[in-house]
Amino acid sequence: MIVTDWIHAIAGFFILLSLALAVEASPLFMSKYWLWFTALVGANLLQFAFSGFCPLGYILKRIGVRETKN
Repeated sequence: MIVTDWIHAIAGFFILLSLALAVEASPLFMSKYWLWFTALVGANLLQFAFSGFCPLGYILKRIGVRETKN
C-alpha cells in the first residue's frame, strides 16, 4: 500500500470508530461528543484534497511508506 491508501484506510477506520462511540444505539456508545472527532477527520480529508498536505501523510513518509506504486 502507498501513502494515500494508508491515509484513506486509517481515516475510514477512525470515522467508523468514532461513529460507533457516538451513536446511542451502538454497544460501544460513550458520548455524543465523539462526533467532533468524526468532523475533524472529515475536515482534514477535505483540506488534504485542496492543499495536498496531510499530517498523517507526512508521518507515513517519515517511517518509510512508499509514495508511488512501482
